[in-house]
Amino acid sequence: MKRPICITCGTQYGDMEVYPETCPICKEERQYVNPDGQEWTTLIDMQKKQFQNQIIEEEKGLYSITTAPTFAIGQTAYLVQSDGFNVLWDCISYLDEATIQAVKDLGGIDAIALSHPHYYSSQVEWAEAFHVPIYIHEDDAKWVMRESERIEFWNGESLELTPHLTIHRLGGHFLGGAVLHVKDVSGGKGLLLTGDIIQVVADQEWVSFMYSYPNLIPLPARKVKEMAQKVKPLKFDRLYNAFHRIVESGADEAVQRSATRYLQALEGELFHT
Repeated sequence: MKRPICITCGTQYGDMEVYPETCPICKEERQYVNPDGQEWTTLIDMQKKQFQNQIIEEEKGLYSITTAPTFAIGQTAYLVQSDGFNVLWDCISYLDEATIQAVKDLGGIDAIALSHPHYYSSQVEWAEAFHVPIYIHEDDAKWVMRESERIEFWNGESLELTPHLTIHRLGGHFLGGAVLHVKDVSGGKGLLLTGDIIQVVADQEWVSFMYSYPNLIPLPARKVKEMAQKVKPLKFDRLYNAFHRIVESGADEAVQRSATRYLQALEGELFHT
C-alpha cells in the first residue's frame, strides 16, 4: 500500500494500491496540474532523498518550519508557543525523525490548525507523530484527501483554542479559509497568521486577496469587504503569510487600507487605463 503525495501541491492521500490518475486539488482553478503531467511520490521516498526541514525562530513564541530544497507549493508552517499551548499553523509535506525531535525539543505540538486545503499536505503524519487533533473548518471537509479520526471539523465563524489563540473563518480563497489570531506574542501587541487567505505582497506594507493565486482570479468586492470587516475588531501588530513575507508593524491597519485599495481598483476608482 502507498500513501501518494502530489508533487505539485504536496497533498498526501490515504493508503492506495496504485497512484491516482489525477489530484482533485490540482485539477480545479485555484491550483494547476503540472505541465509535465500528474506526478506522485511518497513520504518514504522523500526521506530517501536530500530533503530536510529548517526550523527558524522568527520571534519569541514563533518558529517557522520550511522544507529544503523547496517541495510542491513551498509554504511555511509555523509553530506558535502561547501560554503553555503549542499549535502548528498550516502544514508541510515533509516529516522525518530529525524534525520530530527538534519540535519535541521546543515543547512539541498540542494541536494542528489549517488555513485552507492547499496546506493540508501530510497533516495526518504530523498529527500521528505528536498524537494531536487537527482543526479544519467543516466548509472545506470535501478537500480532505486522507481521512483520520484526528481531524476535528469545526463550524461557525471562530474557534477559540485558548484565551490567546483563536481561529477565524474569513472565506475568500476557500469557503472555509481561516486565519489564526495570537494575542500574547509580538510584545503583547498580537499577530495574525494568514496562510494566503490574506496575502502579503511584494511591497510588504500591503496585503491582497485572491480566489486563485497561480491563475490570477480575483475575489469579488463584496467578499473582500466582508473579510476586512471580520478582522477589523482584532488587534495585531504583525502579520505572517505562508511564504515568509511579513508585515512588520501596523498590520491591522495595513489590512484595512489594502482592502480599500483593492475595492477602489475593482470599482475603477484607483486608476484609469
